[in-house]
Amino acid sequence: MSVHDIVLIGVIGLLGIGIYGLLITRNMIKLVMVLQLLVKSAILALMLAGKVSGQVGLGQSLAATVIVADTMVAVVGLAIAIQIRRRFNTLDTVGVSSFKG
Repeated sequence: MSVHDIVLIGVIGLLGIGIYGLLITRNMIKLVMVLQLLVKSAILALMLAGKVSGQVGLGQSLAATVIVADTMVAVVGLAIAIQIRRRFNTLDTVGVSSFKG
């Protein structure tokens, strides 16, 4: 088993955990955490693709771009979760979707 196979197993594992987490969680903070897991699997996949294709620099630059964009999405998502918690006093997505106003 080569290093590429191990990294691919890690990518598939993180992707599976992330999708499972999206399906079972209702808490907004936990949703942001699960989305972070999904993005980390995408970053690992980009790095692996760069290594396999022989263009390591391209894979690293794409991974850095994804990290920057992911950080911004996480900050905005957590800020929205905090505002929803202050306004509706809950972080449950089902509870928030039933409110009006």
